[in-house]
Amino acid sequence: MSEHRRRSPGNRRSSRRPRFLLPMTITAVTAIAGVTFVGYLVLRATQPGAGAVIAAVLPGSRAVAVLEQQRQQMIVMDAAAHTMHLVGAPQVAAVPGTSAGAGGGVFFPPPDPGTAQSIAYKMMSSFGFNPATQFSCLDNIWTRESNWRYNAQNASGAYGIPQALPGSKMASAGSDWQTNPATQINWGLGYIQSKYGTPCSAWSFWQANGWY
Repeated sequence: MSEHRRRSPGNRRSSRRPRFLLPMTITAVTAIAGVTFVGYLVLRATQPGAGAVIAAVLPGSRAVAVLEQQRQQMIVMDAAAHTMHLVGAPQVAAVPGTSAGAGGGVFFPPPDPGTAQSIAYKMMSSFGFNPATQFSCLDNIWTRESNWRYNAQNASGAYGIPQALPGSKMASAGSDWQTNPATQINWGLGYIQSKYGTPCSAWSFWQANGWY
């Protein structure tokens, strides 16, 4: 009986330990859960990437720092994407002499003197054509038809710079129609004027049909 009484105080002390540690354990668990929950809320608010998901479960100020870094990166990326949408597509300049409507062509400077192109450029005004705006259309046609060669001949019988068919039609402009570029050009400009009105109208027809 006396031995039992001597051991009783020790047993009472041992029984008090769990009651002393329990509040501390609850406090620690609550703190960790609170930090994790705050990280989760920040994660949902900012919708970050995988790095912020990891940061959300890190303890204390480290988690907040990682989340803040992710938020700043998202702000920069969003601003960059918005800027890209505001930039317009670059405008491509037209290449002189490649296309033109019936109203007029691209401005074309005077060709080199002594060439067939120069003869045509100077002769256009006498047919009522403005060479500065109409010559590019004429050049488009005759470059493709004959490359401005007075002796260009096609199997169909077309001949000369304007590819008259048959070539003997150009005799109405001169007896030297087979060898003289000026005679051929004079006939060709008259043909374009009578059938299409202007070289650019003839060029529009050529683009649609492959001949004029």
